[in-house]
Amino acid sequence: MTQPLASLRQSLACAYSAVPSETIALGAESLDRRLGGGILRAGLHEAYAETAADAPAATGFALALARRALAGAEKPLLWARPEALSAESGAPYPPGLADIGLDPAAVAFIRVRDAKEALQAGVEAGRCATVGATLIELFGEARAYDLTASRRLALAAATAGAPIFVARVGASPAPSAAASRWLVRAAPSRALAANAPGSAAFTIFLLRQRGGAAGQESHEWRVEWNRDRGAFEDRTFDASSLSGPVASLPVGGTPGEGASQRAGRKFG
Repeated sequence: MTQPLASLRQSLACAYSAVPSETIALGAESLDRRLGGGILRAGLHEAYAETAADAPAATGFALALARRALAGAEKPLLWARPEALSAESGAPYPPGLADIGLDPAAVAFIRVRDAKEALQAGVEAGRCATVGATLIELFGEARAYDLTASRRLALAAATAGAPIFVARVGASPAPSAAASRWLVRAAPSRALAANAPGSAAFTIFLLRQRGGAAGQESHEWRVEWNRDRGAFEDRTFDASSLSGPVASLPVGGTPGEGASQRAGRKFG
């Protein structure tokens, strides 16, 4: 066992408790209605990035789910990430966590060597009643995350009654013990007053829900994260929120001439 995992085991005062059978409402009416109230609290949930560019969206979606899980509970979030991902995307950004509604001081971030250690950290933390939620990030197909590993995580979540979220990048959705599985794509946000940055928006697909109605396993929503309510909201995309055509720079001539000529050809 490496030093980060050993320290984690020593620092967690595990006290196992009975598992309440309850759900976590996400806040968006149509979403919660489809889920039958929300996602299982004592369960494992997966968020797959549709493409590599959607990796921040998948992690952000999982963090927002964790924020919902932690509402009203004075418990920390344990966030485990392999070193390779940290080298690629850096450390968590405290103002960004606060913008989601998470207290940066209540987020225990652990950087581990690889996917195997990330999963071990998740099991250690996930089955501990003193941890309110756990987030594990994995990159690539991550062979260590097989059906057996996912079952261990699901059992750990059920033991302590706290959810475990696995955010995956560069991997195809595969069978696992997850109670719910999501495919996440970044969506354009709507600017606020004075052209301030808008709320985070997501296009999400429910790929699997354990116990979901037969024939209705896949569904898509467009939602926005309301930072004030700490909840998702249904979102209808309008034309103004969509990306418009981008004029490319001309090869030769002045930028103004090139742009006006192309605009004339396109709209004239």
